Amino acid sequence: MNRTFAQSERAAQGFALVEALQERFVAALEKLGGDAFQCVEWFRDEGYHGGGRRFGTEDTELLGRASVNVSQVHYDDDPERKLASASAISTIVHPVHPLAPSVHIHISWTEQKSGSGYWRIMADLNPSIINAADKERFADSLCQAAPDLFTEAAEQGDRYFYIPALGRHRGVIHFYLESFSSGDFENDHALARRIGEAAIDTYVSILARAVQEAPEPTEEQKAFQLAYHTLYFFQVLTLDRGTTTGLLVHDQNDVGILGSLPPRIDKNLLISWRSRMVEPQDRLLDKLLSALPNRGVCTIDDEIKQKLADAVRAHYTAHPDSLDLQASGNATPPTIDNHR
Repeated sequence: MNRTFAQSERAAQGFALVEALQERFVAALEKLGGDAFQCVEWFRDEGYHGGGRRFGTEDTELLGRASVNVSQVHYDDDPERKLASASAISTIVHPVHPLAPSVHIHISWTEQKSGSGYWRIMADLNPSIINAADKERFADSLCQAAPDLFTEAAEQGDRYFYIPALGRHRGVIHFYLESFSSGDFENDHALARRIGEAAIDTYVSILARAVQEAPEPTEEQKAFQLAYHTLYFFQVLTLDRGTTTGLLVHDQNDVGILGSLPPRIDKNLLISWRSRMVEPQDRLLDKLLSALPNRGVCTIDDEIKQKLADAVRAHYTAHPDSLDLQASGNATPPTIDNHR
């Protein structure tokens, strides 16, 4: 089975960028941890409309779970589609040590058949236990990469990653540009590269320091991490519009899309949050809970990811208006309509 690629020159440049960032991040993490990532390839419509490759690892000495996904989906042969192509890197790293923060990075170029296009650029630091120096360092690196846009991006990110039911954010630094285009593709392409490289390099440096300096974790620190990973799971599956869109558009990469989920969560803590959910999202949480094993600490393996993906699709098929309850920044992120 072979993948095809988008015909547009801008799509080719966008795809080359996200592939280069993928290679950069995987190489740095492999060097730091000493364990090789495994590559999995997936195909959209048997490759006729593209697909992707994801590099991942889990349960190593350094990383509880890491997934670095790159994809390009295109519809050059389908005149009924508004979307021409979408090229993206989406990555999440969850280290083993509770004093080492998780990170999420997403950069994508989306092009419409009309010829218009835009970038989606996200980078956010997600510590279980906040380290002020790491927070400042990550923020400074992004500010240096995009000094004129940092304030706007931070404000958008703070809105997007806020969890109303819990009255708090996921993460401590949120850089988020939605539907971004200055009108100059080359300048925007360079901006996306700077932000991606700054986020990757700074995070790897933060992770290396944490691993070298961190003492043996305490039981209290491990409990903080489990609770935070549960919050991360909750935010991704009940609020994250990008995750939901990916699951609703097709079912050919469910495990890859849910590669952002942490390796283990506390089901009992999830149950305690149900009363804070608005209708019908409380029913979504019920579906997610039903997909989990009947015990306190749950391991989120590939089988569970598939059940969770099916639960999300079933909920939004039954309650399409509840998509309006999902996260947004200054602009509402693209949803399934943009892929039709």
